[in-house]
Amino acid sequence: MTRPLEILLPTTIDTTIALPGGVRATPYDPAAELPASTTDAQGLVLWGCSAAWTKAAVSRLPRLRWVQTLGAGWEAVAAAGFGDDVVICNGATLHDATVAEHALMLSLAAARRLDLLLRAQFAGEWSRRGGLQDLDNAREFTTLAGARCLIWGFGGIGRTLAPYLRMLGAEVTGVASTAGERDGFRVVAGDDVDGLLPATDLLIMILPDDDATRHALDARRIGLLPPTAWLVNVGRGSTVDESALAEALAGGRLGGAALDVFETEPLPAGSPLWTLPNVIVSPHAAGGRPRGYAELIAHNAAALLGTGSLRNVVRAAR
Repeated sequence: MTRPLEILLPTTIDTTIALPGGVRATPYDPAAELPASTTDAQGLVLWGCSAAWTKAAVSRLPRLRWVQTLGAGWEAVAAAGFGDDVVICNGATLHDATVAEHALMLSLAAARRLDLLLRAQFAGEWSRRGGLQDLDNAREFTTLAGARCLIWGFGGIGRTLAPYLRMLGAEVTGVASTAGERDGFRVVAGDDVDGLLPATDLLIMILPDDDATRHALDARRIGLLPPTAWLVNVGRGSTVDESALAEALAGGRLGGAALDVFETEPLPAGSPLWTLPNVIVSPHAAGGRPRGYAELIAHNAAALLGTGSLRNVVRAAR
């Protein structure tokens, strides 16, 4: 009798996944060591696993052929040291809806200054944000209606978010590796972003973490933005020069920032971003709720058995 293909599923997800015949699911606790009985596993799904746990799994699973992280980022998984014969797949598309929803929330919170309203509420004060208000984003960013929004990183999340912004009246332009039109939205190449920043009311960054994107938004580019513009970052903290950002915010050279990701996480207690009056801090909460993971896992498990091709491959086996 042929032994079933064993795949390890973390208890941080619903492990009752309908897997194809010939595949056996074994749940594991990411907070505990893998038991010795799992050493024959050929598939490993990661979600909520620490870097140390993932690194330890490399030596504990000598027969591993496939690693499926449910996160969109996969660099930390590759850095754990899995052999070249192990294919790595990521969770691209699983977070499109949830991160887009969070980015929309931060954009609206910035426009309506929800942070100031909450501070007034907690202080028992009637906020001065009530009453007559400005609708001219050239004087202060207050509305998405007519706002010039630039989405830097126009992948799945950006393409999910763009229609939401347009529905509320924003003029949306995307920035990607290549120019063109995607889903009815104008997209410019990354090399041309400088020409768009001076006419941007809301800059939404959804860039990945790599050498090419480190401090993509640096002091020079921050200086190109209008002093009323707001930044929303739901990509990676490494893509923004936080020191330059804090200086611009404190000096009144930028309207504000709503940030879900940071260069160091958790955000250090001494960071000025905690106390600046025009910053909204979100604790890397945009994702964390992958949608459609069961279908992706089942599909890739079938691919391991020879039915179809693996999806979301970010590092092929060699």
